[in-house]
Amino acid sequence: MTTISKETVEKVANLARLEVNDQEAEKFAEQLGNIIHMVEKLDELDTANVEPTSHAIEVSNVLREDVSIPGLPREEVLKNAPDKQDGMFKVPTIMED
Repeated sequence: MTTISKETVEKVANLARLEVNDQEAEKFAEQLGNIIHMVEKLDELDTANVEPTSHAIEVSNVLREDVSIPGLPREEVLKNAPDKQDGMFKVPTIMED
C-alpha cells in the first residue's frame, strides 16, 4: 500500500498556499493514502474488453436553435439611463486628448 508522508502533505499545502497544522497534515496524509490505495485496487481490474467512454450516461446537446428575435425598443432601453444623448447611453470620458 502506498503511503503519503506528513511532510509531503505539508509541501503540497505550501505550494497551494494552504495553511495546515500538524494534526491536519497527519489526517490528510492518512486520507490521501487511503484514496491512492483505492485507485491502486482499480488498476487490478481487467479492462481489456471495456470500450472507452467520455461519459457514463448518454449525453446529447441541449442547446436551443439560434434564432434571431427582436430586441427591446430603444426608448424602453434608455428610459432608466442616468444620462443619454442622441438615442444612446452617455458615459464619462475615460481617455484624455
